[in-house]
Amino acid sequence: MSGDLKWNKIFGAALGTAFVILVVQQASGLIYHSEPPEKMGYFVDAPDEVAGAEQAELPPDWGTVLPTADLAAGEAAFARCQACHNATQGGADGIGPNLYGVVGGPVMHRAGFAYSDAMAKHKAEAPTWGYDQLNSFITAPARYVPGTKMSFAGIRDTQTRINLIAWLRSQAIRLIRVWVSRMPAKDILVPGT
Repeated sequence: MSGDLKWNKIFGAALGTAFVILVVQQASGLIYHSEPPEKMGYFVDAPDEVAGAEQAELPPDWGTVLPTADLAAGEAAFARCQACHNATQGGADGIGPNLYGVVGGPVMHRAGFAYSDAMAKHKAEAPTWGYDQLNSFITAPARYVPGTKMSFAGIRDTQTRINLIAWLRSQAIRLIRVWVSRMPAKDILVPGT
């Protein structure tokens, strides 16, 4: 056995110091116990965040996204809509109205189709299917027009909606081209003239 107890004294001092710190901490916790106030000092009026809520999405800049939209992908996206809608010129209504020429057209554009009361109310607020209106409606139909008969959940992907709207627009452009081609040349307005 060694006669030098130097390391034992160092470990004993460290252990004793740790013991004293723990005892002082526990004792001070008993002596200086604090309770939270019954009423907070002031109310901060902040909106509650819903768990999983999405942030508001800005509408696309249609002047830049429509020329670059993928019309083939838009036509493929329309396949989801074909269970209820038709997009051919002069086509019959299905469960939903025919969507040929809907972009830029009036809300409730198909005479004789039984639209919901909610859609009639919406028409009074926004009478035309503009790009932003279609985008909002296709995102979540029941949220954009509460009470609509359309049971489709919506398309969450922005690019898919842009492609679909561009494809629907291309159908309307064909209609406009036919209409313009039948006009007398003197009635066609050419920019810059």
